Amino acid sequence: MEPSTPLALFILYLLLNVLAFCVYWWDKQAALDGTWRISERTLLGIAFVGGSLGAVTAQQMLRHKTRKEPFRTLLMIIVTLHTLGAASWLLAPDLTRRVVAVIAGAI
Repeated sequence: MEPSTPLALFILYLLLNVLAFCVYWWDKQAALDGTWRISERTLLGIAFVGGSLGAVTAQQMLRHKTRKEPFRTLLMIIVTLHTLGAASWLLAPDLTRRVVAVIAGAI
C-alpha cells in the first residue's frame, strides 16, 4: 500500500490523534502527581503535525489546559487550519495538491 492512499492517510491520522490524546493524558497525570510535565510547545507541536482532534478531545474530556491562555487560542488556531486544509482537500483536491507542491518546493 502506498503511503499516499486514503486508507494509509486515515490510519496515520488516527495514530497521530491517539498519540496526542495519550500525551495530553500523561501531562494531566503529571500535573495531578506534581511530577515532570510536558512542555506546551510539545503539546501544541503534536497537535500541529496532525493530532489536533486528539488534543481537543483530551482537553475537553480530561479538563486539561482549558483555561490556559494563549495555549487554548493557539490550539483552536491549529484546529481551524486543519479544518480548512481538510475542507480544501475534499472540495478541491487538485488545487490542494498543487498548493502543497508549491509550498513543499519552497521549503
